[in-house]
Amino acid sequence: MSVTFEVVERVGVSYESSSDAIKKVVSDTHKEHKVSWFEVIEERGRVTDDGKVEFQVKVKVGYKL
Repeated sequence: MSVTFEVVERVGVSYESSSDAIKKVVSDTHKEHKVSWFEVIEERGRVTDDGKVEFQVKVKVGYKL
C-alpha cells in the first residue's frame, strides 16, 4: 500500500510565544485537512513600534491525500 501526502508551508504569528504560533498554524490547518505531521522550519520575531514582541514561525504541514 502506498500513501501520498500534500505538504504546505504556513506562517503563524503570536504575541504570546513561538509555541502558541505553532499551535495556531497546526490547529487552523487541521480544520481544513487532517494533519499527519508538522515541522518547524523557521523561527523569527520582531519588536513592534509600541515595544511588543511578535513571534513568527514558518511551519511545514503534511496531510494524507
